Amino acid sequence: MTSFATLEEMTLPGLPNTPNWAGVRHHFGIQSFGVNAWTSTEGGQAVIGEHDELTGGAAGHEELYIVMSGRATFTVEAEEFDAPAGTVVFVRDPAAKRGAVAVDAETTILAFGARAGEAFSPSQWELSAPAFGYFGTGEYEKAYEMLVKTNEEHPDVPGVLYNLACSESRTGRTEEAISHLRRALELGERYREPAKTDPDFDPIKDEPAFRELVG
Repeated sequence: MTSFATLEEMTLPGLPNTPNWAGVRHHFGIQSFGVNAWTSTEGGQAVIGEHDELTGGAAGHEELYIVMSGRATFTVEAEEFDAPAGTVVFVRDPAAKRGAVAVDAETTILAFGARAGEAFSPSQWELSAPAFGYFGTGEYEKAYEMLVKTNEEHPDVPGVLYNLACSESRTGRTEEAISHLRRALELGERYREPAKTDPDFDPIKDEPAFRELVG
C-alpha cells in the first residue's frame, strides 16, 4: 500500500522557541526505521538539539540527516561544518555528540535512524512527541488523552510517565500526576532535576508530596 503526505500536513507546532516537528514515522506507522523532520522558526535556532544516541533514553541509533531546505551549521564531535540544502550527514557512532543550528529561518532537516543489526524500536522522546504540540498550544486535555493512550501501549517508560505527569498537573489531576512522576523517577533518575523547574508542574509545586519527590 502506498501513502503520501506533505511535511506541512504532518507538522505539529513546537513549544515556544523550538523548531516545528513532523512525525513522519508516526504519521505513516513505519515500523522498520525512525524518520522525522524538524523545521526551524528562526535563524540561530537549534533545529537538531545536541545529543548522542546512548544517553538520556536514546535508542543507540545510527543517524542520517538530509538538509531539505535552508542552511544549517552541523557540529559532530566538535567538528563544525556548513550544510546548505542538499547536504547529507551520516553519523555512524551512537556515542558521537551531534547537533545542528539553523543559519536560515525555516531550515528543514529530515532525520533517519535505526540500530544496526536489530529490529527497530522508537526512542522514549518519540513515544511522547505527538502530544508536545498540544502543550505548545495550551490544549493540555488533548495532550493528556494522547499520553494516557501512549502509556497504556508502552507501560513503564520513564519519559512517557514524566510527560503524562506533566499533562495531569496541567489538567488538575494532582494525585495522578504525583503518582506517575514518582514512577518516572523510580525508573529514570535523570528526570528529577528537570522536574524541579518544569513549568508544567507549577500547579502542584507546593504539594508536600511533590516537594518530597523532587527534593
